[in-house]
Amino acid sequence: MKNYRHIFFDLDRTLWDFEANSLITLQEIFENRKLTSFGIPDFDIFLKFYKTYNIQLWDLYKQGKVEKEYLSVERFDGTLRHFSIKNEELARKIAKDYVQISPTKTKLFPFVNEILTYLKEKYQLHIITNGFNEVQFVKLKNSRLDQFFTKVITSEMIGIQKPNPKIFEYALSEANAASNESIMIGDDQKTDIIGAQNFGMDQVFVDYNFEALICNPSYRIHHLKELEGLL
Repeated sequence: MKNYRHIFFDLDRTLWDFEANSLITLQEIFENRKLTSFGIPDFDIFLKFYKTYNIQLWDLYKQGKVEKEYLSVERFDGTLRHFSIKNEELARKIAKDYVQISPTKTKLFPFVNEILTYLKEKYQLHIITNGFNEVQFVKLKNSRLDQFFTKVITSEMIGIQKPNPKIFEYALSEANAASNESIMIGDDQKTDIIGAQNFGMDQVFVDYNFEALICNPSYRIHHLKELEGLL
């Protein structure tokens, strides 16, 4: 193990439980907006289509083919259209609801606070995330994670997303860190692990779901508590 000084974490699906928090948010919106009255049979059917369509739109966003504003509304407008609901005003209201409600949810993965408390005594901790500014900073504050991190870098700040090496270059510059004394910790093999590899930075793949490897990470763990044995 190298003598690291800086640790860069991904946020969503690594520390902040995106799936659980998003599910709670969407359930609230579905009920509050009374979407069954518009003809959507039930929440599970709504969720199934939304999740698939949202992933498709995020892939386009990561490729630079759609803008943030389009993604934010279209994921809901497209879902409504799927159920023969042509109501862009409602889609915009739901999009606003989602941005306001989701970052107030605070479910974290196991051992997050424990491991961050442990690491902060030894290292400078930072965030590199592809999420939107107005959402990610609220998440960090409401989950009381902001106390742990020196620098928080979002893709929106510079218009570049992981796995582009330039976001890692920018983040390390902001943190006044060198690549050989830094390590990236994340759950996404393509954006976090391969992105850091291409930049020449060590990585820890947080493999919660025991995925098949598509890369060769520096280290692989299955829960955050394992970081105590590495760092």
